[in-house]
Order: sequence, then structure tokens, then C-alpha cells
Amino acid sequence: MRDGELSVEGDLTIHGVTRQVIFSVEGPTPPAKDPWVTREWRCRRRQKINRKDFGLTWNSALETGGILVGEEVTITLDVQFVKA
Repeated sequence: MRDGELSVEGDLTIHGVTRQVIFSVEGPTPPAKDPWVTREWRCRRRQKINRKDFGLTWNSALETGGILVGEEVTITLDVQFVKA
């Protein structure tokens, strides 16, 4: 892991199939104060997974060639931590 990155680890369930995933996220940002004087930090990450790893295998051939649905799915994480 590089400076400015954190690891987010957990179980991801899609279509009844659960897999353990680890995402490296950018951040956290420097602490910010909101109007209610709480401190918050944010992290962000965009990562691709293979939908077939979660049992999503349906597809259809196109008349022009190729397939209708790609294997990669992009997941976007926007995480916010608030100090209580």
C-alpha cells in the first residue's frame, strides 16, 4: 500500500454469492468540519470485478458479432467516516 491509501476489506454479496474482497482506496482526505462541527474523512475507489465470479453468467450473442453483456463490472466506493 502506498502513502495516501487504505485497504477496505469485507464480504461482497451479489446474486446470493459472497466473496471476500479487498479494495485499496485513495485517502483519507484531510479532516474537514461540516456546519454541525463534526469531523469527517472521505475515501474513494473505482475497481473492476468479474461478474462471472458471482454466478452472473447470462449473455446473448449479437447479430453483428460479439456479446451483449461484458464480464467486467465497475464498482465505485465513496466512503465517509464521521467522528462521533
